[in-house]
Amino acid sequence: MTDLNRREFIHRSVKAGLVSVSALGVGWWLHDSDPPVLEPSAEALSGIPDFAKASEGGPAMAIAKGTDRVALVRRTLGALGGINRFVRPGDRVVIKVNAAFASPPAISATSHPDLVKAVVMACLEAGAADVVVTDNPINDPASCFRLTGIGPAAEAAGGRVVLPTADRFAAVTLAGARLIRDWPVLVGPLAKADCLIGVAPLKDHHRSGASMTLKNWYGLLGGRRNVFHQDIHTIIAELAALVRPTLVILDAVTAMLHNGPTGGSLSDLAATNTLVAGIDPVAVDATGAEILGRRLDQLPHLQQAADAGLGILDYRTLNPVDAS
Repeated sequence: MTDLNRREFIHRSVKAGLVSVSALGVGWWLHDSDPPVLEPSAEALSGIPDFAKASEGGPAMAIAKGTDRVALVRRTLGALGGINRFVRPGDRVVIKVNAAFASPPAISATSHPDLVKAVVMACLEAGAADVVVTDNPINDPASCFRLTGIGPAAEAAGGRVVLPTADRFAAVTLAGARLIRDWPVLVGPLAKADCLIGVAPLKDHHRSGASMTLKNWYGLLGGRRNVFHQDIHTIIAELAALVRPTLVILDAVTAMLHNGPTGGSLSDLAATNTLVAGIDPVAVDATGAEILGRRLDQLPHLQQAADAGLGILDYRTLNPVDAS
């Protein structure tokens, strides 16, 4: 998108008020039964840019089989047209990982450090001026980034870990939403970024049925976000409208089939030996659902997001590239 087109798009979006910071209260929405009418986020007063790139210039998805995450990243990115399709010299990149729990990588409850390191390195090789790795974990953030191995891996690759301090949150309202209304969101790392990449593990989730790339944006929420558990599918769909990434990567090299999202036992895991990357998070997650053995009707948030025009459920229509 050219600078002129981007400015025109931003101007129209701000005028339309797709996303805004407001002073609206949130107490009433838990009892509002009207279905949300969602629209994709645009760069506006919330400080969350629209990071989605035009689909022209390369495939929408790539799927690779194997166990070496570094090699899988290279193959899937190559099949999509190369990292330079998404990251340009001088870009500021944010990688949103899942660092929710203070657990070791072997449990597969969080983004794998090898994958994070490979993505950071790829961005820097493309000429990125800055690569930030961030999340708002459930447990103590510093401990989570350290014990998962994500922090050391990101820094070893040349990236920076940005922890969720209070000054990095701002109240955000998504137009048409029931739940994201005057809610604190981790907008600080995103406000001046050029690219946003989501990196998530594939795992079972006892509330949402599965945790994949769309559920990964839950980690941008602040406040008492557990109140959203009673309407988990709606909040995931709303996050799909609020956060429009450049690229998402779903790590299904080892999938957590049971007792998610925390797991805790190797018996919860299965070697599914797959990595999926793409520009359509709904399609990527539909692929993940198939790998996880979930029917789409078990994951209503995917249907809600697709109905809102935020992605394609039938991922095969995108002709994903086999990068194995």
